[in-house]
Amino acid sequence: MNRFENSGEAKLRYGTPDFQVIRPGSYVRCAVTGEAIPLDLLKYWSVERQEAYVDAAASFRRESETPGA
Repeated sequence: MNRFENSGEAKLRYGTPDFQVIRPGSYVRCAVTGEAIPLDLLKYWSVERQEAYVDAAASFRRESETPGA
């Protein structure tokens, strides 16, 4: 099955250095901005929080919000 067949939101398990598709879809949502991120453009995520980020700035913003960071 092609992971891009479904045009809905995907569910992923984020790992290092890649991710595993749990539920097929064509995009995930940025945990900070809510913006849809096409899977083929996904570059930033947190393994610890299991969430995706649209860009490095969103990743940094989330890291800055985390207590103890």
